[in-house]
Amino acid sequence: MRHAYVTLVTNADYAMGAEALVRSLKLSGTGADIVVLHTGGVTGGALRPLTALGVRLVEAELLPTSAAFNERHQRAKLHADAPFTKGNKPSFHTPLDNFAKLRLWQLTDYERVVFIDADALVLRNIDRLFSYPEFCAAPNVYESLADFHRLNSGVFVARPCGKTYNDMLAMLDRPDAFWRRTDQTFLQAFFPDWHGLPVFFNMLQYVWFNMPELWDWKSVSVVHYQYEKPWEKDHPKAEKLRPLIDLWHAYYAGEGIPDIDRLENPTGAT
Repeated sequence: MRHAYVTLVTNADYAMGAEALVRSLKLSGTGADIVVLHTGGVTGGALRPLTALGVRLVEAELLPTSAAFNERHQRAKLHADAPFTKGNKPSFHTPLDNFAKLRLWQLTDYERVVFIDADALVLRNIDRLFSYPEFCAAPNVYESLADFHRLNSGVFVARPCGKTYNDMLAMLDRPDAFWRRTDQTFLQAFFPDWHGLPVFFNMLQYVWFNMPELWDWKSVSVVHYQYEKPWEKDHPKAEKLRPLIDLWHAYYAGEGIPDIDRLENPTGAT
């Protein structure tokens, strides 16, 4: 049974993120393949460090969505109709690119895949997720318990299947369809009975200062840098998130990586 971790790279910034992610996966001791889907927005030079790490590169074109769909989901209009109020997305964030991750359902040479956003780190082995059913994702919890009803698509378990992919395209581009949080909203609609993973499989960075009682380094398996990215210089929440930013840079550099279980939990954590 073939398994793979899959991520998506749409520009040079996310290629940097994927480099740290891939290094973290390899250090976790996984035996699964690591696949990097990449769109036309990434140059060969940006992908070269990933090639050196031994990943499988798979070119992924943007989905064949209609002009009307693309207009509804282009950056300026999407952010005007559904503004982000909890944090800041960097300028390189292009919402329409998010839907390209649905291409992973075309990777039918794999029995099961675990998708991980390129702005994440895997801190301990999570291969057991390959035994989980489709569709599993952690809740979008980073501010309050009220968020538990929404999934976050930064980490999820999927089963590649051509029919599923075609069914997704048919549902995605229905007349007047508007997916408020792009792939995240769509996947929750497509898999209404999604299985909830524990939050430590996709610990969103804002939990660090919003809900510190949820953060325990002895259980956190994946840290996901939603909103501001750890490679951005002097972003508005940089000081609040300094320990997490330093951790990302250690994995990106491949040196000075700490013993996760010896790290101090945030103030207020148990």
